[in-house]
Amino acid sequence: MLNHAYCSDKYQYTMGKSFYDSGMKDKKAVFNLFYRKAPENNNWAVVSGTDEVIEMIENLGNMDPAFFEKFLPGEEYAEFRGYLSAMKFTGTVYAMREGEIAFPNQPIVIIEGPLIEAQVLETPMLCIMNHQMAVATKASRVCRSTNRPVSEFGSRRAHGPWAATYGAKAAVIAGCASTSNILAGVMFDYGSTGTMAHSFVTAFGSSVAGEFKAFDTYIKTHKGEGIILLIDTYDTLKCGVLNAIKAYKENGIDDSYGPGYGVRLDSGDLAYLSIECRRILDEHGLTKCKIFATNSLDEYLITDLERQGACIDSYGVGDAIATSKAAPCFGNVYKLVEIDGEPVLKRSEDKIKLINPGFQITYRIMINDPSKGEIFKVDVTCLRGDELSRKIEAGETFTVCDEYDRYKTKTFEAGEYTVLNMQHKVIENGKRCVPHHTLMEKKEYYNRTLMHFSPSERRLINPHYYKVDISDDLYNLKMSIINKLVTEIRNFRF
Repeated sequence: MLNHAYCSDKYQYTMGKSFYDSGMKDKKAVFNLFYRKAPENNNWAVVSGTDEVIEMIENLGNMDPAFFEKFLPGEEYAEFRGYLSAMKFTGTVYAMREGEIAFPNQPIVIIEGPLIEAQVLETPMLCIMNHQMAVATKASRVCRSTNRPVSEFGSRRAHGPWAATYGAKAAVIAGCASTSNILAGVMFDYGSTGTMAHSFVTAFGSSVAGEFKAFDTYIKTHKGEGIILLIDTYDTLKCGVLNAIKAYKENGIDDSYGPGYGVRLDSGDLAYLSIECRRILDEHGLTKCKIFATNSLDEYLITDLERQGACIDSYGVGDAIATSKAAPCFGNVYKLVEIDGEPVLKRSEDKIKLINPGFQITYRIMINDPSKGEIFKVDVTCLRGDELSRKIEAGETFTVCDEYDRYKTKTFEAGEYTVLNMQHKVIENGKRCVPHHTLMEKKEYYNRTLMHFSPSERRLINPHYYKVDISDDLYNLKMSIINKLVTEIRNFRF
């Protein structure tokens, strides 16, 4: 198997050699992984991938020097290759939980460690997190478009086996009821689901009688399990649904069948066909026969189907989730924010690329509403140990200000709020220091977290944007560095 710690870009290692040769390799660095803007005008993104990041980090340094010679050849690299072959990560990692809901510019993963060790983690970490967060965030959107179950079955469209497997995991965390991917089901002890393809039906000959034989055979070979028959191979209403009814009845399956049964629509006017199928099934006494719909669905099509009154009990969504089709590239970045205790930042011509410097921590502030229960009110990112951080951790009264409009403020009184720390220590001295959570536990954590946001913040179109701020000390630090840079640039002479 490939060691994903080395799914990297060469420039990570050319920089690393400079750090090594110049004596900078052991400088204490802090890097933040975060995103600047959520895709598709999302209010937020769903975190997935941190377990694989931990695994990747623990695998660093498990390669023979001959491996490094393939991309760092020559005698001048010999000493450096020997160093790399034994270089393990020795630092500390803080991360948000999988299933967490994260907002722009908040540190999702914080790496604290020797500069060279932290630097080479950039590409594999972004590869993991950008893929899984793209899929998880899209799955969240699709699942929030309906109250009915959504199954993920996009493996055949995913960008390779790794993407299919871990994409299925991310989709389940962010709301999907099931996945068709058997490897994901086995790896994460979640199980997988499946029905039949059109080829199963046509394997019995291209005829109406062959369609019935296919259904009858499938039922006989799967009795005692949940059964769904694909009914659109030839004509959904004129033979497909009727053959399904006949096959179910001749095999003694009706509304008393415990494991559950149904039909699947995979083409045509799904709203019209589902309504007609529901009428026909009900007329024949199969009122508990479920209607499962597929066919290039996404959150917009599902919303429209439900607006039309479609009689669909469950949806299957493939490439829209598996490839995050509308926004396939998630925007996590990895930036140095502190070196040997000195805060640093990247200033850019593009305002959105300005980053927050320093070693940070994010707090989620929650209040108890008598009618709504515990609700999230604001996220605030502070410098660790700054004035606001100390007040929050002591439970004192504090005020937060909008970063872009300093006249917008919100005060939280002592005793009237509770606090959640968003980044948790997951690696200490290079070793994992948190327990493993099952896929179901991650999924349940996401569901609980989602319910603490208001319905207006959860909606897909024009969501109400949740309040996200930074502390005054962090704001002042950022502005002081920028002002210093601007002065130096203005006075710079070649």
